[in-house]
Amino acid sequence: MSPELTRRDNPAIALIIPTLNEEQAIGEVLASLPRGLFSQVLVADNGSTDRTTWIAGSAGAEVVREARRGYGSACLAAVARLRPEIDIVVFMDGDASDDPTDLPALLDPILRGEADLVIGSRTLGRSEPRALTPQQRLGNWLATRLIRWCFGARFTDLGPFRAIRREALDHLRMADRDYGWTVEMQVKAARERLRVKELPVHYRRRIGRSKISGTIKGSLLAGLKILWTVFRLRLVP
Repeated sequence: MSPELTRRDNPAIALIIPTLNEEQAIGEVLASLPRGLFSQVLVADNGSTDRTTWIAGSAGAEVVREARRGYGSACLAAVARLRPEIDIVVFMDGDASDDPTDLPALLDPILRGEADLVIGSRTLGRSEPRALTPQQRLGNWLATRLIRWCFGARFTDLGPFRAIRREALDHLRMADRDYGWTVEMQVKAARERLRVKELPVHYRRRIGRSKISGTIKGSLLAGLKILWTVFRLRLVP
């Protein structure tokens, strides 16, 4: 691994925002980002049929289109478009549920050379009423305990709001194309003994209806895929 980043290195930071029909929120999300923080802002669109891509492009974001459905597919498409000089990558949702005011705290452990991956924990932080659904809380509880039993790593959340060193991200060789993306990153980080920190973040009620937790079918499929990903990575060295 290369020398650790410090504040004086002035690292280049990229933001990846996966989207699918988020026209109601994406403009607000992009407008609320701290000015000058990101060297590259990528909106990874997963086949939106509304004005999401137009709004994102008009706001100055670089739009990456990925027709293959799946959260992981969108993330992988954006990762492939990262500029060579990028040192740190931040992932956050495009539905306005993640609070951009948490970005400095999320990045700080990496900038100080204390962590390779920082996960914004919604369960450790303050969530607005009904922002986290009961099925999300149950899924987090079960999945994080399975990770602890299988890999000895303690997590409280599989939240999408996270920052990771570019070199660490490349080293993990991410592959999951749908609901297993976040758990794959955490399990591989634990297996590779990366320095991982969790920090409390604010979590707000999303704008619009969730494509996953907003439906029984979506919640069930996501939960099954997350559990399968944990077991699969336990069996595959």
